[in-house]
Amino acid sequence: MNVAAIDWTSVEAGLDATGFASLGVLIEADARAGLIGAYGESDLYRSHVHMARHGFGRGEYKYFRYPLPGPIAALREALYPACADIANRWAERMRTEMRYPPDHAEFIATCHAAGQTRPTPLMLSYKSGDYNCLHQDLYGGIVFPLQVVILLSEADDFDGGEFVMTEQRPRMQSRPHVVPLRAGEAVVFAVNERPVKGARGEYRVKMRHGVSTLTRGARFATGIIFHEAT
Repeated sequence: MNVAAIDWTSVEAGLDATGFASLGVLIEADARAGLIGAYGESDLYRSHVHMARHGFGRGEYKYFRYPLPGPIAALREALYPACADIANRWAERMRTEMRYPPDHAEFIATCHAAGQTRPTPLMLSYKSGDYNCLHQDLYGGIVFPLQVVILLSEADDFDGGEFVMTEQRPRMQSRPHVVPLRAGEAVVFAVNERPVKGARGEYRVKMRHGVSTLTRGARFATGIIFHEAT
């Protein structure tokens, strides 16, 4: 993990341009192997979701319980302040009232006061034929506008399984993005809406994300969501 090396000016430019940006490789091989290897340890998780049962796609994901695994907890805390700066600038541009404190613990306290008390970082597992439908991770009335996904598997462990995003601009058809990821690479992206500067000022673009169908192998990823769930 080398959060200090992230060029947040470039990250914000990428987010403004497309709604997502790479943060570079943030989880090294040993830590990735440890997270994948612990996937079957039920005591680490508060919830286990089979996507097909809910019409979410195919595959499964598990939400961590507290305390979070070390690499996930460290990244959630370390990435939040710079993300909060961007989130506050977006809030001003979109003329929303919500503002985000510089400390993640303070933001979590706000979530808990609103009844959102369940941790949201998660592990996602896909096999050949699995996919994740386009969606948004909202979980309650308080939503932090950015989140992070990190690929844990090696790129040659699977085929297909691309991380994908769509943006829906007013009175236009949806625009797709395919986001390439290396093992350990993190991408930060818009959870729900992002501001876009147009000829008549700022307007909002709705974002959704998902994973395309795996055609071979197995794919593991972890998601770092900064708000809590009800």
